[in-house]
Amino acid sequence: MLTDKRILLIIAGGIAAYKSLDLIRRLRERGAWVTPVLTRAAEEFVTPLSVSSLAGEKVYRDLFDLTDEAEMGHIQLSRSADLIVVAPATADLLAKMANGMANDLASTLLLATDTPVLTAPAMNVRMWEHPATQRNLETLQNDGVGFVGPNEGDMACGEYGPGRMSEPLEIVAAIEGAMKVGPLSGRRVLVTSGPTHEPIDPVRYIANRSSGAQGTAIAEAMVAQGAEVVFVTGPAEAGRPHGVHLVEVETAQEMMQAVQGALPVDAAIFSAAVADWRVASASDSKIKKTKQGLPTLEFAENPDILATVSQMAMGRPKLVVGFAAETDDVIDNATSKRERKGCDWIVANDVSPETGIMGGTENAVTLISDSGAEAWPRMGKRDVARLLAERVAKAL
Repeated sequence: MLTDKRILLIIAGGIAAYKSLDLIRRLRERGAWVTPVLTRAAEEFVTPLSVSSLAGEKVYRDLFDLTDEAEMGHIQLSRSADLIVVAPATADLLAKMANGMANDLASTLLLATDTPVLTAPAMNVRMWEHPATQRNLETLQNDGVGFVGPNEGDMACGEYGPGRMSEPLEIVAAIEGAMKVGPLSGRRVLVTSGPTHEPIDPVRYIANRSSGAQGTAIAEAMVAQGAEVVFVTGPAEAGRPHGVHLVEVETAQEMMQAVQGALPVDAAIFSAAVADWRVASASDSKIKKTKQGLPTLEFAENPDILATVSQMAMGRPKLVVGFAAETDDVIDNATSKRERKGCDWIVANDVSPETGIMGGTENAVTLISDSGAEAWPRMGKRDVARLLAERVAKAL
């Protein structure tokens, strides 16, 4: 897929820059041509010689290089590539991109191009969560910039949380997805997945048996069709799909916020098993056994994510797909749910314990739409995802 594709790789200044060396190697293995650009800060972490040796190409560093700029090099560089990849994409460079700044070679290249751009953010967790960074991300997403990661984990500064740059193979998968010409190329798709965990106290929570396997398969199938995918997942057991913009949440309220932050999209597929209720006032400390008897838990209703998006007056996705996991009267209950929520399609399935579907590797679904109820044979969850992705592509 990447044979003879030309990738302009911008390496910004962060400790994650060392991963860019392996990224270059992985891209070259797949037949891609990599033209590297280093920011001044990046040179504090990787050397131009090491980058050039792996890429087999000259490293570009200076906006005011007389030899390169005699031929308007920054214009040629920015437009000769099939894809521009920024890895790592620091908070500073993302801010420049969002605000149209062009005070060095990297930012000038990014402003002077109409080539698709894919970024792999990397920064401290507090920087990632800062409102300014989140505003910049929203601006860039609306501008059509693609994202892969960041991941959650330990950081060089000793903190833990979202902000780690995606691993090289994850970035390669995202590049392959971005380069793939498919029926969903240029489309942005939101997929929710997994269960939600609603806290009772610091050590207990309410959950369900969803593994997230079907949601992961759907996200991967959408990427395979060429879509840019925002993947919002609860604490699922299933692995995370490659080539997506990953947003990990825990509760239904957090998932609602993440979904709203991902909009606008062309299609939204809500395969997550979101808890209908939460404990109204979760305890700040562990609830102890007492002689007074069992504790009383008061419940509150969680936000209805599917209905909220389906019934948006402005900015509603062209296609909204819900899921209905039922244990009895599957078709009737799912049909009623579709009418009540206002979504376009409902994917219904029987999750009675004897089916082995909840948490299993197979699924048997019925697609409910204006055209009626269409039963699909039992098959692997990846096959269900592939068929659903094909239907979404046709609908869009």
